[in-house]
Amino acid sequence: MGTIDKEAVKAYLLGLQDAICAALEAEDEGTFREDSWERPKGGGGRTRVLEGSVIERAGVNFSHVRGNELPPTATARRPELAGRGFEAMGVSAIAHPHNPYAPTSHLNVRFFTAEKEGEEPVWWFGGGFDLTPYYGFEEDAVHWHRTAKAACDPYGEGLYPKFKRWCDEYFFLPHRDEPRGIGGLFFDDFNEGGFEHCFALARSVGDGYIAAYLPILQRRKGWEYGRRQRQFQLYRRGRYVEFNLVCDRGTLFGLQSKGRIESVLVSLPPLVSWAYDWQPATGSEEARLYEVFLKPRDWAD
Repeated sequence: MGTIDKEAVKAYLLGLQDAICAALEAEDEGTFREDSWERPKGGGGRTRVLEGSVIERAGVNFSHVRGNELPPTATARRPELAGRGFEAMGVSAIAHPHNPYAPTSHLNVRFFTAEKEGEEPVWWFGGGFDLTPYYGFEEDAVHWHRTAKAACDPYGEGLYPKFKRWCDEYFFLPHRDEPRGIGGLFFDDFNEGGFEHCFALARSVGDGYIAAYLPILQRRKGWEYGRRQRQFQLYRRGRYVEFNLVCDRGTLFGLQSKGRIESVLVSLPPLVSWAYDWQPATGSEEARLYEVFLKPRDWAD
């Protein structure tokens, strides 16, 4: 499987955090606040938060934590790893724009090792990026998915359809029977082809996020909107909160591993609303989101 290089992964992730923050600051003309933190049981990280004129809240986190035993959420799919020590590092980014016509975006790139004395370490990469629009635009969806496909194709023709399908299945609210957004890429437990191959794929996905998101944000951030659009955005943000708190394995890992709670929950939007039994008007822009965009589709083709 090749020798793993944790320091190279860490250096890349720190640089990725810097690059994402610089790109979002340039669009917003604001500045990220940074909080460095330590985890009592081992490791720490740096959390950066932006609340600006274009982006209502962005959180870009780097974390590098370790422990003597993997949390339950990390062993649910790999029970044979229970009892191993672990080391986990990653970058996660979330951007919630003010403008309802500009979608929320999310990225995660992570690297895990699970170790036991006298045995070879088990390692894998995971991550991806996904888009959550409030109002659907085909050119945005096509650009997002074509950029995702371009990030995967050099590492295997079958990866994009596999990761795209995995994303559609993962970012799904079973209690609502609906997707969170229009998907993108999601992968986990990935160690096919050796460390260098997997690390290169993870870098391609991480670097692809800004290339996928910035053109969309630039197109939509200045669109005029009114109270109806804002209220619908706040309502749909409720789905984002529900997914993160009920379904997301990353959030659960952060909580179970006793991560810094402010950093774990920085992905949540600052304002959100729930309405009882709300239904979109027939033929409306809001209805079109459900009828056209919140359904799995091969946007890249």
